[in-house]
Amino acid sequence: MTSAYPVAMDTLVAQVKARAIELGELPSRNRIKTEFKVGAPKATAVLAELEGFDPTRRLHAVPPTDFERAAEPVHGTESDQPAPVEPTSPAATTEQGDAEQVDSAVSPGPAPAPVAVTTVGTRRRERVWTHSLALLMIAVSAFVAIWGGWVGLGTLTGFGEVALLPGIVDGFTIDSAITLPLGMEAYAAFALRVWLTGTRTRTARRFAKWSAIGALALGGFGQVAYHLMTAAGITVAPWGITTFVSCLPVAVLGCAAALLHLLREHPDEEVTR
Repeated sequence: MTSAYPVAMDTLVAQVKARAIELGELPSRNRIKTEFKVGAPKATAVLAELEGFDPTRRLHAVPPTDFERAAEPVHGTESDQPAPVEPTSPAATTEQGDAEQVDSAVSPGPAPAPVAVTTVGTRRRERVWTHSLALLMIAVSAFVAIWGGWVGLGTLTGFGEVALLPGIVDGFTIDSAITLPLGMEAYAAFALRVWLTGTRTRTARRFAKWSAIGALALGGFGQVAYHLMTAAGITVAPWGITTFVSCLPVAVLGCAAALLHLLREHPDEEVTR
């Protein structure tokens, strides 16, 4: 739920700036929303305020301690007068020379070359890039299989080339079977994101959860139906499958409109998990 006493913008900017200095980099918008319990608009505004801010730690002046102040000479006192120097004996001079020779003999060699240290931010970026590359490879392979299955099922159920503007541009045609993978899989991804985010109302997340599960299940059913009919040599789908597939675009449109309405009803309401 939204806090009855929201954090002021200046206070939130100062808190995020301090957190950025601890991390060594500016936190992402999702991290700001999670750690500071704010919505997406406020997190975006904070990042805009901190644009150009360098969170790298800097050296700062430290005031002198009381001991250092006490050690400083006071002008106009006896401390300004040079202290008398007592004559040194030849034995003391010999001992001092021996000590200097020992110090020069045990003095350390040149300092070792600095070793490059990988920062936490660099390791995090490398890890995110690796995960994104793996997800991209999985998505491309799944896209090819899903696209071919849905287009093939659409062909078996009567989808095909249609003129988009009959009577105006008769030669402008597309294969209507592509609307099946575009609608079903795009909505499934959209609903999954709404379900897994933590800054939406419970009603919106519940609707997104069940509709995403339903969209993925229908996608699996469509793939199974297409491959079974293709393996059996069926060129025309049964009327029941044709009726069901023909209603999918309308059903997907209704679910997407309902979910978008729920999101716009409370765009910045925060929900605890």
